[in-house]
Amino acid sequence: MRYSLCLSYDGSAFCGWQIQPASPSVQACLEGVLSRLLGRPVPVTGAGRTDTGVHAAGYVAHFDYDGILPFAASDFTYKLNAMLPREVVVHSVSPVPDSFHARFSACRREYTYFIHRQKDPFLRNTSWLCGYPSLDFEAMNAACQFLLGTHDFSCFEKSGGDNKTSVCTVYDAFWAPYTPSHVQVLNYTEEGNYWYFRIAADRFLRNMVRATVGTLIEVGRGKHSPEWVAELIAGGTRGDAGESVPGHALFLNHVFYPSDYPGPENTPDHD
Repeated sequence: MRYSLCLSYDGSAFCGWQIQPASPSVQACLEGVLSRLLGRPVPVTGAGRTDTGVHAAGYVAHFDYDGILPFAASDFTYKLNAMLPREVVVHSVSPVPDSFHARFSACRREYTYFIHRQKDPFLRNTSWLCGYPSLDFEAMNAACQFLLGTHDFSCFEKSGGDNKTSVCTVYDAFWAPYTPSHVQVLNYTEEGNYWYFRIAADRFLRNMVRATVGTLIEVGRGKHSPEWVAELIAGGTRGDAGESVPGHALFLNHVFYPSDYPGPENTPDHD
């Protein structure tokens, strides 16, 4: 029988989701705990890779187990969390059809990248201190419009991937201000210093989100017009686009599945 897991993790201590030789990964950590609980090796398949230091909230994985789990769902989740390190939490374990696949059944993924404009010691592991004197977020949002739709995004793709195509469909992309909870409670800094970038697509290429953010930052600094993003997509190379931003401020925050599969949430209407 196949089971899905919904989990979140702080990627600071891991080389990413996928198992790597001699490096700690979320996949290896989860497989080790599941195997100890169930008394046999339990391979786990995730919704996709995340890079070193990248976080996830609402991440989805699946595993197969012969028969019914020896614990009730709530007990099983409790036992998993008691054995997992503090950087990883399992929210739920659910039976799914055998045709469900955490990676290939997913139809939409959503990432969020956080930046702050002034030094903040409480966000050093989850947000990037982007200290350029000024950023034009209106221009950056104008540039985001050129990301929407189905395009070849190889200009934002790091070499070395095993994908057969660089074509993706981006449904949504924008920058917005926000106020972190600790700032709301402590009220110790001015508003407008905290922003996030959100992007949703059917699939993502290796390093695509971080390269996209770095490119949009170039627009915000006034080094290029918003139309430059359209030119890059039309015929640019990875070397023509902006530099990749650090991974510690990136979150894979949602994975969506068609309505015939149980998951964290069904597919939203495409924007």
